[in-house]
Amino acid sequence: MPNELRRVERALLSVSDKTGLIDFARALSRLGIALVSTGGTAKAIADAGLAVTDVSDLTGFPEMMDGRVKTLHPKVHGGLLAIRSHPEHQASMLGHGIAPIDLLVVNLYPFEATVAAGKPYDDCIENIDIGGPAMIRAAAKNHNDVAVVVEASDYAAVLADLETHKGATTLTLRRKLAQKAYSRTAAYDAAISNWFANELGDTSPAFRALGGALAETMRYGENPHQWAAFYRTPEQRPGVATARQVQGKQLSYNNINDTDAAFECVAEFDPARTAACVIVKHANPCGVAEGASLLEAYERALACDPVSAFGGIVALNRKLDAEAAKKIVEIFTEVIIAPDADEEAIALVAAKKNLRLLLTGGLPDVRKAGLSLRTVAGGFLAQARDNAVVDDMELKVVTKRQPSEAELADLRFAFRVAKHVKSNAIVYAKNLATVGVGAGQMSRVDSSRIAAWKAGEAANAAGAAESLAKGAVVASDAFFPFADGLLAAAEAGATAVIQPGGSMRDDEVIKAADEAGLAMVFTGHRHFRH
Repeated sequence: MPNELRRVERALLSVSDKTGLIDFARALSRLGIALVSTGGTAKAIADAGLAVTDVSDLTGFPEMMDGRVKTLHPKVHGGLLAIRSHPEHQASMLGHGIAPIDLLVVNLYPFEATVAAGKPYDDCIENIDIGGPAMIRAAAKNHNDVAVVVEASDYAAVLADLETHKGATTLTLRRKLAQKAYSRTAAYDAAISNWFANELGDTSPAFRALGGALAETMRYGENPHQWAAFYRTPEQRPGVATARQVQGKQLSYNNINDTDAAFECVAEFDPARTAACVIVKHANPCGVAEGASLLEAYERALACDPVSAFGGIVALNRKLDAEAAKKIVEIFTEVIIAPDADEEAIALVAAKKNLRLLLTGGLPDVRKAGLSLRTVAGGFLAQARDNAVVDDMELKVVTKRQPSEAELADLRFAFRVAKHVKSNAIVYAKNLATVGVGAGQMSRVDSSRIAAWKAGEAANAAGAAESLAKGAVVASDAFFPFADGLLAAAEAGATAVIQPGGSMRDDEVIKAADEAGLAMVFTGHRHFRH
């Protein structure tokens, strides 16, 4: 039966996170449930004036080896694993003096938090829980008879069940708790195995485990007919997953994807050097600019493509101020994400009740190694995060004409942006601002033409007499396989080009650049982003 009841006579509690512990233990005690506990948990319960049996008294063995061995004992695991209706199990319990444990409350040693805090190797090892996962898995396996709780957030549901059913739990609840228990131990083991792989420098371990904690269930995915949920991993990288949402409605699946793209792009710009703004629409930057202030950076980014910016994501690399906030809220914007915001800026954004404001407390380190994942049918691809930065690259001038200092600055800027544009990517930039972006086309020449057309449209919107591509530089995320893409940029009025190089036709492309009077530099690094 789906709601078969099991009375709880004895509960074992062993938690590292003691949030809500005493209130929960007190409620169990009021229901006549005997409490068994370990170490610091037992002390906390006893100090609250509640009767509690130490697990050492249950097993007849002291905690030993710095607490490594305390619950790994038949009187604990027998009490969890025994099938109450099984005659042989009952006989074994009776013959060996094993009392049933009907409720297990365990949360694990804080391994993920220890790693996130940058603690030494030995500290991380000591925070790998052994007894906890063993008990959780035992109780979850025997969920027909035993309820298992791995998070304090489930205390209320368990108490409600116990109070409704006069000290008993339902099978429905026990099954839900068991599923969560296995998910928790799986995520825990994933964190441990991935940490070990990183420590060993093993980029392709024999098994790659993934684990995350549910942040929220979403209304739908990319499209309304797709379900979706957002999960957080142990990685403490500043961004959408770790941000504080100050205001606005729930983020959608697409909002989260686009906001991540925007913030990772704006992190390329050192806030100590310059203010910067990135506007993203459908995971592609439609405007990026540096400026003396956030207001200037935003206005220059917006000028690149004011049409696409409508309903976009705005990412900033500095603390949002009132001057910038007042301008940003003039058009419909889905999300603003920044390291911080002043009170006046927060108040200005608050006038737009649906506009989400996310504050991250910092910028992600673009040079930091990390893992990038993508699912495919029957598996997933894992690769290193693209942490190559143009400032660290040795730029090689391959044309007769050397780029000017101004062109060189714009070339670096454009290549910084191209890294975050879907391939094939072409970025036109002038005076440290994008003026045309071509993204996601099947041929590079098409991307080049689209970027030039966008530059013309931006000029029209600004009332300029000529295309913003005139006098601009061009960045390509990968080499030009033929000279046609480069020639399209030259025809649009570009004066300098930055690209990885490495094509079989590099000589042909260099010759075309020389004939067009362009300066061109090779980076030796490709930035494909599919």
